[in-house]
Amino acid sequence: VQLVESGGGLVQAGGSLRLSCAASGSIESVNGMGWYRQVPGMQREVVARFSSGGHIYYADFVKGRFTISRDNTKNAVYLQMNSLKPEDTGVYYCNYQRPITTQMYWGKGTLVTVSS
Repeated sequence: VQLVESGGGLVQAGGSLRLSCAASGSIESVNGMGWYRQVPGMQREVVARFSSGGHIYYADFVKGRFTISRDNTKNAVYLQMNSLKPEDTGVYYCNYQRPITTQMYWGKGTLVTVSS
């Protein structure tokens, strides 16, 4: 499984970015895909993801600002990030977790920088 992210960059506080992740290889479903981030000095944390059953989870710190979506035909997930804050600065990783085995795959990450 390969996950390739795109869409990161530099944006001013209050601005928006849209991240994309395309999966290739043997994946069962877009269910199980999602986004994590690692901000400076912190551990990697979940931002938003689809559960294996297709439910959406959002971290509290992005509720109302970020929206995860998917395109099943392209094995892709997206993260629309609005009202960005400087504390959202970090590397954003696409993730896929297989059902049953729970094996996880990671993209290389895309850097998001929010200036104040």
